[in-house]
Amino acid sequence: MNKRLIKTLTTLFLIASCSAVVQVSGQANNSAHRVISDSLVLNNIIKVVLDQHPSIQEAQEAIKAADARIALAKTAQLPNVDGNASYTRIGPVPSFSLPDGPTFKLAPANNYNTSIDYHQNIYDFGKTASEVAVENENKELAKLTIDQIKQRLALTVVNAFYTLAYLQEARIIKDQQISTLNEHLAFVNKKKETGSATQYEVLATKVKISTAETQKLDLEAAITVQQGVLNALMGQPESKMIQVKNEVTPMLLATPSDSLLSYAFNHRDEIKISNEKTNIAELRYKSIKTELKPSVNAYASVGGKNGYVPDLNKYTANFSAGVGLRVPIMDAYRNRSNLLLAKSAITSSSLDTEVTKRMITNDVVENDANRMAALKKIDQYALQLSQAQEALGLAETSYQNGTLTNLDLIDATLSVSESKLQLLKSRIDYSVSLYRLKMALGDRLY
Repeated sequence: MNKRLIKTLTTLFLIASCSAVVQVSGQANNSAHRVISDSLVLNNIIKVVLDQHPSIQEAQEAIKAADARIALAKTAQLPNVDGNASYTRIGPVPSFSLPDGPTFKLAPANNYNTSIDYHQNIYDFGKTASEVAVENENKELAKLTIDQIKQRLALTVVNAFYTLAYLQEARIIKDQQISTLNEHLAFVNKKKETGSATQYEVLATKVKISTAETQKLDLEAAITVQQGVLNALMGQPESKMIQVKNEVTPMLLATPSDSLLSYAFNHRDEIKISNEKTNIAELRYKSIKTELKPSVNAYASVGGKNGYVPDLNKYTANFSAGVGLRVPIMDAYRNRSNLLLAKSAITSSSLDTEVTKRMITNDVVENDANRMAALKKIDQYALQLSQAQEALGLAETSYQNGTLTNLDLIDATLSVSESKLQLLKSRIDYSVSLYRLKMALGDRLY
């Protein structure tokens, strides 16, 4: 009688479990369809972040400042026009007297002078051109800096996006696990009423449920954190709920490491920035060399003043014009010291380029290795999941035959859930490793 009752209850339990799994799966599928329709796509999030993030706006201001410095450097070849006016009272007034004759004043006591002065640098033997070239390169450096900031922000979005995608899927799997454990608990309680199960089985099942619920709480907390990260990146309220779509990343064909390194050296922003800094150092060196070269300038002034004979107090129009040559002769070795500093900057920039290449080499090798490892893990965990599902089927058969305990069946069920989580994580890791490898190679993530 007891055997028949146990067999009947077992059959009912399996039917109920299958129905529950179908129901949960249906709810999960409906939930998944709803999430996909309402969820955010990675590329859209990256676009939102790059369109409004303050660090990019700050870098764009640096380009505006570079334009202003270029315009400022060009002003060295533009004329300067000044307006001047002055009044001077002198005393005693210079004068002389003839013997037994009149006294002649050589200047008025009250002196008035107004003028418009024009100064123009005619030729400076490349000084201005060198300064303009330096500022143009500084502008190019500012542009490269923006690209680098965008890359880093995009990678930050990728990490947060796929972390949230994993946590969302993990919560669904955990909900299914808790639902299955609750079904087991209900069945074990019925068995205990008939004397077919012990209090130990009931308590052990409750402990597993409590552990799964605690893990779910951790997942929900982590989801809240990642949602906050994405909201902060997108400039949204930190409490806004976000659902992301778990996108499948295409497989990357295996490429020889030498080819990857060559590609990275030609495309990484860090190399471009380092080369640009070397160019700027070389241009600055050339600019310093021009400081001791002469310069030719023109001068013109038109206005009016008093003090002309014969009527010293009459305000008279006047003008002056000329050309000047300025030749630096001695600067107390300042130019030589500046040249030594400029040479040192060139050497430092060249060495920095070599350091950057080594860093990129490590970056490419590490991320390519992580990609290959993640790809192998996908195959391994897929096989593990298949084996766990097969083991669960055998466990259910053994349980029906009475050769396996309820706790053993629960362990087999949990093994399937854990295998699903591991497979999910390996796929997420592979997607992230691909994006990291793309960044290591210098490909745009946006």
